[in-house]
Amino acid sequence: MDPTRIPLFDLADRRLAWIGQRQQVLSQNIANANTPGWRTRDLLPFEQHLARGTGLAPARTDAGHLAPTRNPAAQGKAQPGERAPDGNSVSLDVELSKVADTESAHSLVAGLYQKYLAMFRTAAGR
Repeated sequence: MDPTRIPLFDLADRRLAWIGQRQQVLSQNIANANTPGWRTRDLLPFEQHLARGTGLAPARTDAGHLAPTRNPAAQGKAQPGERAPDGNSVSLDVELSKVADTESAHSLVAGLYQKYLAMFRTAAGR
């Protein structure tokens, strides 16, 4: 059984790749916290990245599902932030909070991946 041919595992792989890229961008922001003129960077939210790459967007498949409460299109835009006198816009508190959120997302996706893989192994009798 090739897990990459199962859409759930493909989605998990793509999410983990996005998380890795985001961690790299956030670490660059933190590393340049004292660089004059550095502007913080971030990736588009995964939902937008996914919708842009596949032409698909999350959909409500049941009337009982909750509707989105935020506008995902507005999230990907750069938010103007305070700048230091040298033009640097890095706030370590904000960046470290994003790193923690990204780490939590990584743990969740990796855990789900492992649980589903274990379920498939059980079903296959291994």
